[in-house]
Amino acid sequence: MQIYEELKARGLIAQVTDEPQIRELINNGGAKFYIGFDPTADSLHVGHFMALCLMKRLQMAGNKPVVLLGGGTGFIGDPSGRTDMRAMMNAETIQHNCECFKKQMERFIDFGEGKAVAVNNADWLLNLKYIDMLRDVGVCFSVNNMLRAECYKQRMERGLSFFELNYMIMQAYDFLHLHNEYGCNMQFGGDDQWSNMLAGTDLIRRKTGQDAYAMTITLLMNSEGKKMGKTAKGAVWLDPEKTSPFEFYQYWRNTDDKDVMKCLRMLTFISLEELAEIEKWEDSRINEKKELLAYELTKLVHGEAEAQKAKEASRALFAGTGDDSNMPTTEISEQALESGGILLPELMVACGLAASKTEARRLIQQGGVSVNEEKADSIGRVITAQELQKGVKLRRGKKVFRRAVLKS
Repeated sequence: MQIYEELKARGLIAQVTDEPQIRELINNGGAKFYIGFDPTADSLHVGHFMALCLMKRLQMAGNKPVVLLGGGTGFIGDPSGRTDMRAMMNAETIQHNCECFKKQMERFIDFGEGKAVAVNNADWLLNLKYIDMLRDVGVCFSVNNMLRAECYKQRMERGLSFFELNYMIMQAYDFLHLHNEYGCNMQFGGDDQWSNMLAGTDLIRRKTGQDAYAMTITLLMNSEGKKMGKTAKGAVWLDPEKTSPFEFYQYWRNTDDKDVMKCLRMLTFISLEELAEIEKWEDSRINEKKELLAYELTKLVHGEAEAQKAKEASRALFAGTGDDSNMPTTEISEQALESGGILLPELMVACGLAASKTEARRLIQQGGVSVNEEKADSIGRVITAQELQKGVKLRRGKKVFRRAVLKS
């Protein structure tokens, strides 16, 4: 099976502009493609994960990736999928975020000589002259067509600024620039980017008379039709300082039963033949599938050693086996102890399990807190220094937990 057919079998392809031509280019290693990443934060998140894995798969098949960092478009912000305007960032923040993105991408993409290249659209977008841009590129865009685009529709009721309306033009110009300067013949992106990508292929055709192609990746949705990659705490980040390897592992370990095989197909590099066998497993082995998913994805993002630690910690927490020393841990200083102990609500706040002592008390009273797997029934519960020396496991609800130890 060739790479295009594998992408289809894994359910990764949503829309394409010219399937026969795209299939031929990809299968023969003739695609020089790009995917854009706007630096909206200082870390990539699960929402970027599928795009990174797609780049890795295509590079392994002999195609050439161009990573486009949105140091220029980041000044505007993509309105796609938004109900309000993104907060504007300053130049220093945008540059810092771009540098963080590039470093994280190196785990997935080979940037060696003759391999992938990373470019920043600030290098050309920030130098454009407004009148020249309007005359050269603006004339190629119909406002009527732009406003019919899916990426703008949901913004029309609440208002779409002229500032954001320009985003489609900037993204299309990126494709033209990369086509002319780097020989890019294809753009990939999330399915919510379809209108912007079509604008790019159309601009290239108008300005050069040549063909370029677009392919969108299926958005990662759960069985309820909601985007995956979010928790009650917010995004699931790829930076271990923002989402620990253990928390990352647990996010995938808690995948709904209905979504496990889909995630294994779309996100892991396990062969389709092996996945076909895994799909035949009895329902009683669903937790094995979830462990496999969590382990493979944590290994991809954080490495095999961290994946193994997370797996051990997870088993220690839920099955009572394995090493619990790799759980997210908070050290409590002796100065924080009064009369040899600390009240449970105070410990919860110190461990980040509650925003305030008031919230912690409410959670305890509602029966939502456990200490060493026993439900806490008193807001006056004191955790002693002796308990902290051994390590205390705190759990909020079913899936949020922390280990507290006395600082040595």
